[in-house]
Amino acid sequence: MSKVFFITGIDTDAGKSMATGMLAKYLLAKGVNVITQKLIQTGCVGVSEDIITHRKLMGMELQPVDTDYTTCPIVFTYPCSPHLAAEIDRREINLDLSRQSTQKLKEAYDVVLLEGAGGIMVPITRSYYTVDYVKDEQLPVILVTSSKLGSINHTLLSLEALFSRGIEVAGIIYNKYPAGSAEITADSIRVIADFIHQHGKNIPLAEMGEVKDGEVFDFSGLRFEI
Repeated sequence: MSKVFFITGIDTDAGKSMATGMLAKYLLAKGVNVITQKLIQTGCVGVSEDIITHRKLMGMELQPVDTDYTTCPIVFTYPCSPHLAAEIDRREINLDLSRQSTQKLKEAYDVVLLEGAGGIMVPITRSYYTVDYVKDEQLPVILVTSSKLGSINHTLLSLEALFSRGIEVAGIIYNKYPAGSAEITADSIRVIADFIHQHGKNIPLAEMGEVKDGEVFDFSGLRFEI
């Protein structure tokens, strides 16, 4: 049975597009038939720029499901939160397009990595948030965090939002690029692990560094039961 994982970040610059692409590359190397999808793309015209990033990292050309917009059917021109981008473009957001795309991809692939726009609390409409979509679709989440200052607060708040809604967290990817203080990085990982333990959760954490040619990160600890 195919499985869909929702990839979100603690903020817009956490590195979730890189993490999504590298996670797909890792699964490909394991022989898993995987594809990535983008829930909503803003600040773009045509094929989603994040989908293009994914394919480059996966070492492949754009696929037919990319060029026919199956992997990202909702694209807005202005680089901002989806709710405002839709208003600026004077269009409505039809989430059924994304649902239909996910279903189509599930029928053709073992794993679908669905990347969100921004963080988990980003508004899709004025009254409906990304976390609401994840909850409604019952999607397990992989949270991408980073080593930059402020990441502890954003990470714990994101986890709190997911825990309080009963959303499964399949894993955390800690993005160590660009490299900062080794002491802060080590302590941040410890704080996150302590927070998870205090909430009685067992959530694997994988680390990701600078992406280099030929690099494949070890994401084996993340839960990919398919």
